[in-house]
Amino acid sequence: MNGRAPRQAERFAALDEAQHHALDARLAAAEHARWQGFYADRTRPRPFFVETPDENLVDWRQRGLLAPPGRALDVGCGNGRNAVWLAGQGFEAHGVDLSAQALDWAAELARRRGVVLALQQGSVFERGPAAASLDLAYDSGCFHHLAPHRRLAYVELLARALRPGGRLGLVCFGPGAGCGWDDEEVYRRGSLGGGLDYTEAELRAFWGRDFEIVELRPMRAMSAGDERFGLEGLWAMLALRR
Repeated sequence: MNGRAPRQAERFAALDEAQHHALDARLAAAEHARWQGFYADRTRPRPFFVETPDENLVDWRQRGLLAPPGRALDVGCGNGRNAVWLAGQGFEAHGVDLSAQALDWAAELARRRGVVLALQQGSVFERGPAAASLDLAYDSGCFHHLAPHRRLAYVELLARALRPGGRLGLVCFGPGAGCGWDDEEVYRRGSLGGGLDYTEAELRAFWGRDFEIVELRPMRAMSAGDERFGLEGLWAMLALRR
């Protein structure tokens, strides 16, 4: 864990909404500016600036672990590469992201692939799905950009949005892949440092109350030119809504 303090699942649970907004404001300047311009230059050397789906998502589909296609939400969908792939697999695919440039890219990718993709700009906390409305919630890179005080609410939001037996897919930073800061340092610096990293034990603690974890493994690295995205240092987790 790079010497950092373990992350706690319910440390901020007693805070009221006004206190949550105050903590949001402490991080807003750095984080909002980061995402509004992040996708403006599509040639930037970012490993996930590709148009191929996550290798674990393809793997779960091939192994029959995603169940029959239903309504899917890609949270923090970025350029839509996973949502577009899900739409091509027969899912009713939706995507939400803070970045207008990312959603423009996603819409273009959907048109080129000949699929329908419903997109919304904003925070999933503000544009959350209705209760029991999803068969699949997929998060590839959003969770590790959440502030510590929003973690528990995020888990509860997705658990509430999924139908019983619905699937949750998650890709996030493992130890050493993120900034290595503990939760206290996030607020001291007023930044998420490019993303927080998580141990296996922390992920099981955060998600295990509302979900049955089917698989939690390292993402498999993919070679250049592969039709799937995969990078060392990331976790891939599949879970069922209890």
